[in-house]
Amino acid sequence: MTSTIDAFRATFEVEPGYLDWAAFGPVSPAVRDEVAADFEMLSTGRASSIAHVAAQQDETCALIARLLGAATDEVTLQPSATYGLMHAVYGLSGGVLASPAEFPNIPTAITRAADAFGRVRPQWLTAPDGVVTPEAVADALEEETAALVVSHVDFRTGYRVDLGALREAIGPDRLLIVDAVQSFGIVEADWQVADVVCGHGYKWLRAGRGTGFAWFGARARAAIQPVLSGFRGAEGGMTVDAVPPPAASAQAYTVSGSDAMLPARLAVALAEIDGVGVAAIEEGLAERTARVIEIAQRHDIPVVTPLDPARRAGIVALAPGSVAALGAELANRGVSVTTRSGLVRVAPHVGTDDETLGLLDDACAAFAQQRA
Repeated sequence: MTSTIDAFRATFEVEPGYLDWAAFGPVSPAVRDEVAADFEMLSTGRASSIAHVAAQQDETCALIARLLGAATDEVTLQPSATYGLMHAVYGLSGGVLASPAEFPNIPTAITRAADAFGRVRPQWLTAPDGVVTPEAVADALEEETAALVVSHVDFRTGYRVDLGALREAIGPDRLLIVDAVQSFGIVEADWQVADVVCGHGYKWLRAGRGTGFAWFGARARAAIQPVLSGFRGAEGGMTVDAVPPPAASAQAYTVSGSDAMLPARLAVALAEIDGVGVAAIEEGLAERTARVIEIAQRHDIPVVTPLDPARRAGIVALAPGSVAALGAELANRGVSVTTRSGLVRVAPHVGTDDETLGLLDDACAAFAQQRA
């Protein structure tokens, strides 16, 4: 499917004022229609209809693999990105390096793995303002460090790490495990410098919850024991009267089968992205985030997110001084954002319209006048 950025933008049917895509992405019309069609097919009881819906899992894995530049059998579907991260972290041995300021799924997985098995030793690096830089990583490395776990885009500030520079910092023998929830499908990246990439389709991909996935490269599969491998992750698939070893492929890092309609939702969402191209989406999103930054700066509201488009994705974090006051002005105008940790997180998407940006502008102007 080939499309244009204008056609892709036209598929956004959200109400004016929605600027919270980093928290939740309202599903696309194509996904909504796919759900209705699949429900209809699954209600018939026809074996061919049930098989058709179930078969879309392979298509989904193939689309993810194409966007990652990976092989299809290296991709697994997961209930969420957190499940993929837990498969990766629980199977490690040695020191696991991460910032304690990461989104809680990362420090929680590392801590739980250390408590449960004793093979993992948490190594917390000092990341000023939560920003994981190659310099901070290099300073924190120890001889027994086995892996670095990092968010590609920081959920608070919107800072996008340099994956290539992080790979250089840790060297070729340590694993680079990446949470790509805030970046996959909306910014281009050299995913192949990583070893594990975990994502979820319920935000920027507009596929709804339950549409997680993970990629395990060859180095990851050689180093990470599939300790959470369930019966669906066994060699040869489900086997009765015996417990076979985990599969040799990335399928080992799965527990059970998923709702058949979840892969279908994700496949439709990914096909839309693949059709227009990630590069075009990144360019369109960069223009929207630049507009948000310009509005904030014009009203003297400090911007925490990097101004360099290469170091951000779709998140613009504002530090207004009084989060409550700006949050109230935004809420009064029907603008949806996230307020957390002394910041106002504004997250537009490609389809964010001028009316929505106008509402943001009005709220910032009212806040600036109130402050004056």
